[in-house]
Amino acid sequence: MHDIKWIRENPAEFDKAMARRKIAPMSEKIMEMDVKVRAAQTATQELQTQRNELSQKISVVKREGGDADAIIAEVAKIKEQMAVKEEEAKTLGEELKNVLCTLPNILSDEVPEGTSEEDNVEVRRFGEPKQFDFKPLEHDEIGTKLGLIDFENAAKLSGARFVVLKGAVARLERAIAQLMLDTHTMEGGYTEMNVPVLVHSNALYGTGQLPKFAEDLFRTEQGHWLIPTAEVPLTNMVGDTIMDEKDLPLRMAGFTLCFRSEAGAAGKDTKGIIRQHQFEKVELVSVVHPDKSFEELERKTGCAEKILQKLGLPYRVISLCNGDIGFGAVKTYDIEVWLPGQNKYREISSCSNCGDFQARRMNARFRPKGEKGTKFVHTLNGSGLAVGRTLVAVLENYQQADGSVIVPLALRPYMGGIEVIKPND
Repeated sequence: MHDIKWIRENPAEFDKAMARRKIAPMSEKIMEMDVKVRAAQTATQELQTQRNELSQKISVVKREGGDADAIIAEVAKIKEQMAVKEEEAKTLGEELKNVLCTLPNILSDEVPEGTSEEDNVEVRRFGEPKQFDFKPLEHDEIGTKLGLIDFENAAKLSGARFVVLKGAVARLERAIAQLMLDTHTMEGGYTEMNVPVLVHSNALYGTGQLPKFAEDLFRTEQGHWLIPTAEVPLTNMVGDTIMDEKDLPLRMAGFTLCFRSEAGAAGKDTKGIIRQHQFEKVELVSVVHPDKSFEELERKTGCAEKILQKLGLPYRVISLCNGDIGFGAVKTYDIEVWLPGQNKYREISSCSNCGDFQARRMNARFRPKGEKGTKFVHTLNGSGLAVGRTLVAVLENYQQADGSVIVPLALRPYMGGIEVIKPND
């Protein structure tokens, strides 16, 4: 959500910021709506003042034994006018809010210029892709030959974009999640959180998924929504609260199921488990002082990278350009892991600084030490990592010519003695 006061004072700068998002100038329309809202609010306040003055006059007239019927009738008329103006102010305010909440966040000057993912800027790399002495397979072929990834029964149960994992591969996925949680909580300073995967509409509004991206979500008949990421419940933990500055930063890690309709992904990644309707992810959320959010973005990205480093998986970090960055982000780093079966880097994490964009929607504030009043916190989120995609990367990077898969050293403490996954393990 945008600060209407800032837009009033900086309309040209706001339009310039929206231009980077490929959005036509909006400040004039917003200002016109804002004037109407404030006019209705002022009219309501003036009527309130008149009503109060007349109410006092009624008391005086009655005390002096006079007839106050005419004044009482006038007060009743003013109350009716107030109700009309209050409703008008509410309606106009909602219309303005609906416009503001569909506009994306203002980008940092550090975000590179571009029109698509082709213009994203590589920041750094870790590791070199392994050279195989055989043609490496993609993860779905590996898993099918192992007899431990089952697409046929998944389709029978639920349809396309679902999977059943079995035996050692199912355990491998669980081990990956455990490694992530242990690393982030014991080494990264994050507090582990077990949160609901069903939320109310206001939670999705707070993090920016609603109203703009409703088609990407699943909704129950009872009105709850299935979360697309643990960012939603974790970030909303601070909604409608005022924290003390000493309580910042707040860092939370949540391992949850995630659900996405993939409405805009027709024809993309239909093969394998890269893009599923249901998947698991370890999400990292930070709530910080406004002066610390860009520093926290670097830290958070480093925490996500650490998992890939422990697993010995080659990756690169990308700074997203203005043509590819997400709706609520000020600045975003994507981490892309090397998949030898596809012979390309694929996204495995996205870490974003959202500034005060989500905090305004959620009304999440803090009391600055030694200052009066409150300020909005800054929020950040990032995958630490997508568990299924990490499983994909492990299967492809650690595959052997005989069809087996070596278990990375970092995962062996969680695998009950399994060091190599063989067919039908």
